[in-house]
Amino acid sequence: MKVKICGITNVHDALLCERAGADALGFIFYKKSRRYISPEKALAIFKTLSVFTTRVGVFVNESPGKINKIAEELDLNLIQLHGDESADMIAGIKRPVIKSFRVKEDFDFFNLNNYRDNFLLLDSYSKKNYGGTGEKFDWNRIPENLRHKIILAGGISENNLGEIFTHISPFAIDVLSSLEEKPGKKDGIKVKKIFDAFNRLRYQC
Repeated sequence: MKVKICGITNVHDALLCERAGADALGFIFYKKSRRYISPEKALAIFKTLSVFTTRVGVFVNESPGKINKIAEELDLNLIQLHGDESADMIAGIKRPVIKSFRVKEDFDFFNLNNYRDNFLLLDSYSKKNYGGTGEKFDWNRIPENLRHKIILAGGISENNLGEIFTHISPFAIDVLSSLEEKPGKKDGIKVKKIFDAFNRLRYQC
């Protein structure tokens, strides 16, 4: 199971998460987000990271042209789309895509078949925000045949990692608000605790 830490806004937090064991770091290029970072600041952070750390650019309802431009300038490894992007729109993205879906009670998992060429991320639904709510959706609703393929997000913390390992076993988890001191600023103690718990569970399984 891989670990992505999202909402990185500064060098200190990037290196903290990288050294703790994060496989990927997410940088949010959506200006309405409280964790927004400019491409210029993100590029400065990238220069301090290991070449083995995956750099993910997060966008919300942005045009393919602008996404491709930023991805090229920053040499992003992955594009994460966290809005209402269609499969046709995604076809215009030149780099591998993680398509995020916000799961609510009437969410139709059959719709995911339209995005077979993309990595799939399942997050909690919110009327106000496109992500980073810290809320957990009903993971029991995830179809068995999808669980090991998805990236799981929404309300993940050290307290429910055991449930994730035992019942979901996703390809990766994406963690944001549960590791923060405040929006855009990570808490070193929380980061250490979740990776300590993650490593214990990984070696047990």
